[in-house]
Amino acid sequence: MNEHPFAEFIKILGKGKRGSRPLTQDEAYRAMQMILANAVEPVQLGAFLMLMRIKEETPAELAGFVQASRESLSLPTTKLQIDLDWSSYAGKRRHLPWFILSTLLLAENGISVFMHGAGGHTSGRVYTEQVLQSLGIEIATSFPQALSQLSTQKFSYLPLQYFAPKLHEFIELRPLMGLRSPVHTLVRLLNPLNATYTLQGIFHPSYRAVHQEAALLLGQKNMAVLKGEGGETERNPDVACLVQSVVNSELQDETWAALFKRRHVKTEILEPKQLIQIWNGELEDEFAQATIIGTLAVALKTVQKVTSQTQAQELATKFWLQRNQQRFDSVC
Repeated sequence: MNEHPFAEFIKILGKGKRGSRPLTQDEAYRAMQMILANAVEPVQLGAFLMLMRIKEETPAELAGFVQASRESLSLPTTKLQIDLDWSSYAGKRRHLPWFILSTLLLAENGISVFMHGAGGHTSGRVYTEQVLQSLGIEIATSFPQALSQLSTQKFSYLPLQYFAPKLHEFIELRPLMGLRSPVHTLVRLLNPLNATYTLQGIFHPSYRAVHQEAALLLGQKNMAVLKGEGGETERNPDVACLVQSVVNSELQDETWAALFKRRHVKTEILEPKQLIQIWNGELEDEFAQATIIGTLAVALKTVQKVTSQTQAQELATKFWLQRNQQRFDSVC
């Protein structure tokens, strides 16, 4: 019986401590091509994903996976320039997703934000899609609809299942495997609409540099990645935040100081309606407000609207104070 072509990649990863090695970018590219073309057996897929999970992805492997994944998508051709790609795949467990209000403030001030994500793969978490729906924000179900929303309102959220169903299938394997897979990492780097800037959140600090270096390999000239609260793209104001970036094709690291001297107690119950109450000025919450403004400040510096942290914080505060407080009247 002839050896299956995909066995090559499993052998590279699984030969033990002395015999195994990471995949090259080309090998990772070819492996993901086969996976997305349904050219592997289920047992091979499971073995490959878990071997990758144990060793963790290198920048070259991640870049190869992303390259193959992007080529598998039916991406639209458009003259519309998107400013910021914002991935949202983790869900929130300890705090509400205050970063959603940060993205809406960007859109309100003329900075277009394309958000993509997935939800429901981990129990006990609140996901972006359900929160946006509770805010009365329509979820896109196709690239044409997303582009239309970006053209008219500067913001759109498109779930992964509608533009990359195969990758979404792999995301949904998490309850079956009990672990995340490399797909949870690569989807954050997809940037399907080729936005000028990208902003990503991760949970494990070691993945910051992996995302940063993979973005450089992929030719992404401007991006930023931070250890976000709960793994989402959200700055936690209670702790110092290291942002690792690619700025005009050069690697940069920058630490944003904590905004409070003490840590806040997590919310007992996550109620999405509190986002509306905070926005409308009906509820006071210093942690929520600092999170919204702090996350917005990082985004503003990422899209190069400012050149310093001080300017970013000042402009973010201005956007917050001048927000349209009638925005959510129709869903109250």
